[in-house]
Amino acid sequence: MIERTRHALNRVRLRARLVERSALRFTPAGLAVTEARLTHSGISVEAGSERQLDFEFVATAVGGIAETLGKMALGTELELDGFLAPTSKRSQRLRIHITDYHEISGA
Repeated sequence: MIERTRHALNRVRLRARLVERSALRFTPAGLAVTEARLTHSGISVEAGSERQLDFEFVATAVGGIAETLGKMALGTELELDGFLAPTSKRSQRLRIHITDYHEISGA
């Protein structure tokens, strides 16, 4: 039986290119928030076979990451770390919440 913990594993890491971002906004608590649209293109291995993946996704950044992302040039390639969460409490649609990143130089 799998033991359930308060901090169940929910991690995402992928490389993506920033293609669009919303204007920086602030929560009532004063935290910076921005939404971004990113694209991923790469090869993953599934069942021993290579599979080409090309897709777009939406991500949310909060705090200092949101402020930095808000100034970043479109087209910048990043390696993102984050977690998946529903877009709202009643939604089944998911988005990535960025918790860390670094720019990929020479991309």
